[in-house]
Amino acid sequence: MMKIGLSEPSEMIEKDFLVCYEKHASSHTFGAFPRVLLQVVTFIVIARILRFLLKPLRQPMVVSCILGGIILGPSVLSGKKRFREYVFPGDSDFVLKNIGVIGFMYFLFLNGVKMDLSVIKKVGKKHWYIALSGVLVPICTTGITAIILRKSQEKELAKALSVLGVSSALSITAFPVLYPIVRELNLLSSDIGRMALSTAVISDIIGIQGIIIFEAGKQGEERTITALWYLISLIVVMVSIIGGVRQAMLWIVRTTPEGKPVDQIYVIGILLGVLVAGFVADMGGLAMANGPLWLGLAVPDGPPLGATLVQKSETIIMDLLMPCSFIFVGMTTDVYSISAQWSHLQTLFYMALVAYVAKMVSTLIASRFFDMSITDSFTLSLIMSLRGEVELLLFIHWMDFKMIAKPHFSMLVILTVTVTSIATPLISVLYDPTRPYMVNKRRNIQHTAPNTELHIVACIDGEESLAGVINLLEVSNPTINSPFKVHALRLIELAGRAAPVFIDHENQENGSDADFNSVYNALKIFEEANGKYIKIHSFTTITSKRSMYQDICELALVKKASLIILPLYKKHLDNLDGTELLVQGNISVNANILKHAPCSVGILVNKGSCYQNHLVNCSARLSVHHFALIFLGGSDAREALAYADRMAANPDVSLTVIRFLTHNNEGDNKMEKKLDDGLVTWFWVKNERNNQVIYQEVVVKNGLETIAAIQAMNTVYYDLWIVGRKHGINPVLLRGLSYWGENNELGVIGDFVASADFDSPGSVLVVQQQILRDQEGASGSF
Repeated sequence: MMKIGLSEPSEMIEKDFLVCYEKHASSHTFGAFPRVLLQVVTFIVIARILRFLLKPLRQPMVVSCILGGIILGPSVLSGKKRFREYVFPGDSDFVLKNIGVIGFMYFLFLNGVKMDLSVIKKVGKKHWYIALSGVLVPICTTGITAIILRKSQEKELAKALSVLGVSSALSITAFPVLYPIVRELNLLSSDIGRMALSTAVISDIIGIQGIIIFEAGKQGEERTITALWYLISLIVVMVSIIGGVRQAMLWIVRTTPEGKPVDQIYVIGILLGVLVAGFVADMGGLAMANGPLWLGLAVPDGPPLGATLVQKSETIIMDLLMPCSFIFVGMTTDVYSISAQWSHLQTLFYMALVAYVAKMVSTLIASRFFDMSITDSFTLSLIMSLRGEVELLLFIHWMDFKMIAKPHFSMLVILTVTVTSIATPLISVLYDPTRPYMVNKRRNIQHTAPNTELHIVACIDGEESLAGVINLLEVSNPTINSPFKVHALRLIELAGRAAPVFIDHENQENGSDADFNSVYNALKIFEEANGKYIKIHSFTTITSKRSMYQDICELALVKKASLIILPLYKKHLDNLDGTELLVQGNISVNANILKHAPCSVGILVNKGSCYQNHLVNCSARLSVHHFALIFLGGSDAREALAYADRMAANPDVSLTVIRFLTHNNEGDNKMEKKLDDGLVTWFWVKNERNNQVIYQEVVVKNGLETIAAIQAMNTVYYDLWIVGRKHGINPVLLRGLSYWGENNELGVIGDFVASADFDSPGSVLVVQQQILRDQEGASGSF
């Protein structure tokens, strides 16, 4: 039986016709929902393949998604009749558009939750001037271009309001577009990344004013009173969200117990409220996407509410709803229509081209005016030129206003992909966030004069690491002549907000999170008890795991630290012999710091509470702490020995140093051996009369004998094992141990000593000496 359906082709709608057409039965039995799933799965497969192919070219995910939509659309696959009828039959466009719009709504809501508008109060004049020049100059130049080319423009685009709307949209830098790309490039905690995100927020605020004027003018084209109602609706909705919904959310935060998640009912209610906000905004004559964005901005960012909303909804929004949005964009894009209608598209093309060039040039000049380097200025101008999802939503909105048709839309989508795909790899080539950290000046313990202040960056990611760091500092023998200046950095993973936060607790408020205060207060108490020898300056960084190392290295660089202390945990499972639980914590952070640190690094492996109990309460059990140093040679071992030498001066520390040598000096590097001999001789002469220092040498033939010798040491209880990481070790000492090394951050021997197989309750300190620029290792002379 034939079915008769209704269709509303755009060209017929413009003529006020309703067209009846024959709807053929589908070639398959899929229902609407399975068909949408088929479309989404097909898109995800194509987008992931593109992602894999384009990743060497350093293309962001948004480029792969837009191209994936275009490939699915009439430009490629849907241009084939059989594919179109099977995958996108009948009313698919209608379903996709609705789900796609919902996807855009939740995308804007999610980014509104992450956006922190308070950053506007904190930024300086530089950000404001760069943002103003980056928006106003393109608006003016685009407007002038439109006036010059007015005669060749189509009637709708030639209107003053249309010119203002197009100019504003092409000139802003949308924060929701910028943030995911900056995160992909791992620039969140870099100077350029922070400046770009702050400038984008200001740019959005400025650009929104132009869009509001455009919307109001469009509403009042036929009747002026409609524009007034638009502004009244805008004020009512914003006051309702900020004055009512915002206060309700603050109440939710206040009533949520500390450390507990927000009740599920509140999360569901807010997520459903996104649809209500879109409905109310659309009913009031506002653009549908405005409601969800403002609702997201009303959510208190960060934990507990903002973080919970992001955690609960981000996956389904980005991986299920947004694919429908990109499919809808791709189905609306027809590349072939561009050449067919080029004569009608030239004016809009030139306006877009002028806007993009003007934005880049104006941002570059403004950055140079504030004495930024040419490379950094160019990088910032490229970041501020990125385009993505927000621009696509605006193009769809213009089509709803009938300002543009499908050929215009297709051209603008191609321009969006082109600009972003060119800018992103250039950014990654021009700007290396790790460039400043690798310094030529020696900043390590071995080459720090004994009677000078030692600067240490101590990283703390919880109470357990705090206890371990405090205990390590106590036994490291700070004195009046050689005091410690400790820069304690609290590490918190970014959740529920986009812009990273760096808090200096000595100069700023500690923040509302009680966790900040508990760590900060504990450090203050420790400082008061050891004020003559240790000064502590507390900081907190809230950023993503991928970019956390940038804040740590930056702090070590600025404070001229000689050592960074990093936490790592290994806990034994009492009920399973030979098994252990490796608490991942900061493994990825540690790997990046070991690679880029501007000074030496010490990884403290805290085995549960053993380290704390033995170091803090040891005086009740024994008169001294027993430490063991495994010296396998090389720069890292020399740095470990230099640190252990400081501890040996502590009358409460007993130190045993075991040096491993190969039979007949097999495999020795002459330079490394000479440096090792010099430092070991100096250490032994210095501590010859110290009865609490023991020095021994062990000769081995391979790695198995090395492990056996270390295992034999375990018959004596040691509170702390100290070992160099890996640089400069004679390979013969490790021969046959290639199977060992689950945790490369600790090196082969460090990983063995920290493992459950070693069966020692003592904690482990693995030391890596500073790696100088352009050097494999930091050997240096004694």
